[in-house]
Amino acid sequence: MKKDLISINDLTADEIKSIFALAGKLKKNPSGYSRSLSGKTLALLFQKPSNRTRVSFEVGMCQLGGHGIYLGPDEIKLGVREAYRDVARTLSRYVDGIVLRTFAHNNVLEMAEYSSVPIINGLSDFSHPCQALADIYTVIEKGREMDKTTFVYVGDGNNVCNSLIYVCAKLGINMRIAAPHGYEPDRKLVSEASELAASRGSSIELFRDPFKAAAGADVIYTDVWASMGQEKETVKRKKAFKGFQVNGRLLALAKKDALVMHCLPAHRGEEITDEVLDGRHSVVFDEAENRMHVQKAVLMKFLGGRGRS
Repeated sequence: MKKDLISINDLTADEIKSIFALAGKLKKNPSGYSRSLSGKTLALLFQKPSNRTRVSFEVGMCQLGGHGIYLGPDEIKLGVREAYRDVARTLSRYVDGIVLRTFAHNNVLEMAEYSSVPIINGLSDFSHPCQALADIYTVIEKGREMDKTTFVYVGDGNNVCNSLIYVCAKLGINMRIAAPHGYEPDRKLVSEASELAASRGSSIELFRDPFKAAAGADVIYTDVWASMGQEKETVKRKKAFKGFQVNGRLLALAKKDALVMHCLPAHRGEEITDEVLDGRHSVVFDEAENRMHVQKAVLMKFLGGRGRS
């Protein structure tokens, strides 16, 4: 039976840890897995532009001996020229897996319902599971212990935030979210994740004051204030998020060896300053690189990789 990756909630804690363990092996010895997906083909079905998601999946598939086919916004015109269910049924007969990068989360759900091959969510308005997996893998790679880590997210309670909440709750990582009124993450999600976190001995907390949230943090994470599709809200959002910038003053409240993270692209001078993004605490570009290693592990798990060649 096929398995989809639509949300972090589709994975158990053990499955997440298994992906991380495999990602570490793939990163350390890429040539040892160079034929793991030989003969497999992955469709990259993108309605939104991309740098890291497209390149990391396409290069990762190549490094595993498989092939990626990029299908951009103008090639299929999903939902306009052709229905999602029809595209899912058709591509399922050609390829071994589909990465969908889209707007509405329901688009991913519909594709998964009608596809007979695994669907991997490359981004939707509700969830960005591959990003969150790479983020937490990076935290662990940098020597942080899950049950002793306080992970602080400052900014918009968006798809990235939602996915980070899920993975932190599943792995027992304490998470604090600092967001202005009206921009908090999904309430139902937070409630469910808080219960799960409590069962693991950790917590998910919401803050209005980013400085209180940042006190004693092991990790400080942020994302853009206005994501793709929200450009018309830019002025309004800049006002709402005033005071939520990750800068030197905020970072000074965190632990001396705190990590700074950002999923990119960054709007430098808005949600994060140059001195912090380019500073000694930043692991932003390690995090970006790890998208590929973690996604290679995901591809092997979901597409049936053969292990070491």
